[in-house]
Amino acid sequence: MNKLKERWGIQSNFQLVIIFIVFAITGSLSAYSAKPVLNFLELTRASFPEHFFGVFSYYSLRILIIFPIYQVLLVAIGTLFGQNKFFWNFEKKMLSRLGLAFLFQ
Repeated sequence: MNKLKERWGIQSNFQLVIIFIVFAITGSLSAYSAKPVLNFLELTRASFPEHFFGVFSYYSLRILIIFPIYQVLLVAIGTLFGQNKFFWNFEKKMLSRLGLAFLFQ
């Protein structure tokens, strides 16, 4: 745990627990909220064929929907838990590694 605290630049175990809770809530909420978004766009599981490519297409689309939802929720929920600075820096680092650093300039 000390290596993780040192790597992330945090001081207390309480702050580490808060960060883990934010990651858990954000992951669950973004996966849960992808289905209503797809339903709103009228892209339900039934609209795709039952063979492999239909299933693959649906879940690929769902993952693509989850990604931006996760990014927004991570900063929003992190802010609610008082960890805005940590999650904003985490977000910038993650998006820059994906080649999206131009979004912050």
